[in-house]
Amino acid sequence: MKKQKIKITFVIPSLAAGGAERILSFVAQNIDKKIFQPTLLVVGFKKDTVYDVSDLQVIYLNKTRVLKAVFTIANHFRTQKPQVVVSSIFHLNTIIAFLSIAFPKIKFAAREANVLSVLAQHDKGSRLKVLKKLIVKAYTLVDCVICQSKDMQKDMVTNYGVDISKTALINNPITSNTSPKKEARNKETPLQIITVGRLSKEKGHDRIIEVLSQLAFPFHYFMIGDGNEKENILNLIRSKGIENQVTQINYTKNVEDFLRKSDIFLLGSYSEGFPNALIESCVVGTPVVAFNAPGGINEIIETGKNGFIVNTVDECVTELTKLNQNFSFSPDAVNHVVTSKFNSEKIISQYEELFIKLTPNYAI
Repeated sequence: MKKQKIKITFVIPSLAAGGAERILSFVAQNIDKKIFQPTLLVVGFKKDTVYDVSDLQVIYLNKTRVLKAVFTIANHFRTQKPQVVVSSIFHLNTIIAFLSIAFPKIKFAAREANVLSVLAQHDKGSRLKVLKKLIVKAYTLVDCVICQSKDMQKDMVTNYGVDISKTALINNPITSNTSPKKEARNKETPLQIITVGRLSKEKGHDRIIEVLSQLAFPFHYFMIGDGNEKENILNLIRSKGIENQVTQINYTKNVEDFLRKSDIFLLGSYSEGFPNALIESCVVGTPVVAFNAPGGINEIIETGKNGFIVNTVDECVTELTKLNQNFSFSPDAVNHVVTSKFNSEKIISQYEELFIKLTPNYAI
């Protein structure tokens, strides 16, 4: 006789554009429905949804802030009685962790989305420094902390007091079914450079712009993303005199098309969780030049195969100059590096194994 399905509630702040939102909703949709009964609990509003969740039970709480949704979330746990709750992003994780005290029969897994200690260093207005003691306490209350990268796992253990036995290292999956582009770089056109990501301080657009201002060859830079640093970044672009070589786009559903048309993905981040856009770029065959930073970058990039890691602005300028002169990357080779490591079947299987491990009495 088969045992009952494992009921899992995934909790996220919204379904607006964002890495955590996309990955958690993707996992919720793709785990085996013969074993699991997933529900996606969204603090925000349906109107903000940019991801397809048609094959999933979704409950929108229609709240503007996580704090305003606490009692509604607790009521869901009380009435629906999931065996597992999975949340993501530190402020939501913290609140859910303290709620967990009232629900001892539920297993709680917090999926961290950043290397928090490094993120706090590069964002002067960050709440992370103020809330560190609260976060440390919160992560002692959950049953598992899901880390996207080895750097994140090390940060959780070293700086936030999480026992390594209570962590699960699961990289982000490739969430799109696509194939690498066929065309090689057209050397007759300016080098096409792209960055996709939130316009915030930790994403390092300041050093990207410094690099671009020093390039001595024709290029065009597509900067896709929006955020609280937008005006500062645009002002910096103007001050460097490269505004005619830059196109800024707040949001597009056609990111893949832009990645396919680009020659290089340039990543300037000071800290990452596990950069989804970097993986997406490699999937379509566009290699990456990335500044060395914690957050899984060195787990994704294999030097010379799908990109390069640099340590300084000067190194980045040198690498881009070499690539402009002699571009040798094969789209198929760039794609193979990431698909062999992060294909969705492999990653979803790791999530399923974790959920079964957390609930041995319910597994089929």
